[in-house]
Amino acid sequence: MRSASRTVLALIAALAFATAVTAQTNSPNNPTWWNKYQQLLRHGSGGNANSSAQSSVGPNVDASSECGPQSETFIAINPSQPQNLASGSNEIFRLPMRGYFSTDSGSSWGGVDLPLPPAIGANGTRFGSDPSLAFDTRGSVFYSYIVVFFSNGKGKGTINGTEMAAARSSDGGATYPNVTFFSFSGGQDHFNDKPMITADTNLQSPFRDNVYVAWDAANGGSSGGGILVAHTSDHGASFSIQRVDNPNGPGRAIGAVPFVGANGEVYAAWNDYAASAITFNRSFDGGNTWGTPVVIAPQSVGFQAAPPAESFRGALEYPTCAADRSSGPHGGRLYCAWMDGTVQSTTDIVVSFSDDRGGSWSAPAPVADQFPDFPVDRFDQWLAVDPVTGDVNVSFYDTRNDTTGFRYMTDVYFTQSTDGGSTWRAPNTRVSSASSNEHDCGGLFPCNAIDYGNQYGDYEGLASIGGVSHPIWTDSRDNQMASTGCFTNLLMEEVFTATVK
Repeated sequence: MRSASRTVLALIAALAFATAVTAQTNSPNNPTWWNKYQQLLRHGSGGNANSSAQSSVGPNVDASSECGPQSETFIAINPSQPQNLASGSNEIFRLPMRGYFSTDSGSSWGGVDLPLPPAIGANGTRFGSDPSLAFDTRGSVFYSYIVVFFSNGKGKGTINGTEMAAARSSDGGATYPNVTFFSFSGGQDHFNDKPMITADTNLQSPFRDNVYVAWDAANGGSSGGGILVAHTSDHGASFSIQRVDNPNGPGRAIGAVPFVGANGEVYAAWNDYAASAITFNRSFDGGNTWGTPVVIAPQSVGFQAAPPAESFRGALEYPTCAADRSSGPHGGRLYCAWMDGTVQSTTDIVVSFSDDRGGSWSAPAPVADQFPDFPVDRFDQWLAVDPVTGDVNVSFYDTRNDTTGFRYMTDVYFTQSTDGGSTWRAPNTRVSSASSNEHDCGGLFPCNAIDYGNQYGDYEGLASIGGVSHPIWTDSRDNQMASTGCFTNLLMEEVFTATVK
């Protein structure tokens, strides 16, 4: 039986090799949803998603339990009911975005597809990409993503445009009946990309429940459309958009993240890959006007790095930031984390902080355990500041447990600072109970032969409140045939999460 299974897997691999196009890594000219576009263009959509049901780490939970690959994960906590979690991921073989919801602090999950608008043109189709989520103080959860329109018949391969989407759920993420599509950008080489969403949950803020979405508007050439931030004060019905990077600059930037300060200040940070710098701006009037961008710190990887564990896609340089909104000793402090290169030619995660609302920043310092005697890669981090305790939490992919000798295998690790980012808990806490290998599928066959080109995506998520954190990540421990329903589509990548206390 085992021999027969390996024969079936080998046949699938051979068929995939016969039809596959070499996976394309991220680049300034190819948006970060490009791999999904290539997959759907080559093979169409399929699969069948089923809607179902030191630190202490709870059981690893498969939140998606679906055929085919899911990757690029995000998670949010309802501040009014912390047992209510909402999350999302990309669906690589299917058109819609996927949402997940839990009412028992992540012990069990249900799933839902997010709405898509009508296609453009007689031979058109469309898909969603790039999930992020945020709760407001009313218990509504907002899910932002992009929609990519392209041709699926005559003229196949033409991108017809992209637009932003912000869906709203009033039942904790179980359904999304309300969605606003906005900021359409047409043409083959104009892209909306990498949206991130946040909400003002400060009860005394004059902008309470404002929702903010940040993204980059690239044009696929030597210059770009810059970093844009949209805000809504009418519960997502309409959005006003401002450009927040240097309007006279080349606009070659990506990976924008918005976050809100303790008094309703709105901040945004991004990767200015033309300058190889993590850059920042701020607004004190609810996102209506913005100041002059400042550099948090230079970074050495430029647009992306290519650690062996994510070599097909490339690990995007993506800052993740949050403000301390607690009443603790570091209340008001801002934090940003990002990936940077090391003297060992690996990648690591560093953090910088600011006590003057982003006017100046501390020197970046690493947050993970250091291993000078052997190389380790870290990438696709996320940072969350606990609004109750003020603890600063970071999760990331880490290759320290690799047994291949090539830094192919990853685990998710978690670390925490309880003193405002001055020191970090060591040793770091291993969250994943099994390693993933998205480079060679555990030696079975090259993963890019079966459309693992997206690998982990460009980020994994983390949400924290009241001393409890919920990392969420792309996990390929189950890259095998499912018992039922997944004969032609491997389980491949699943969305996993765990509770860290």
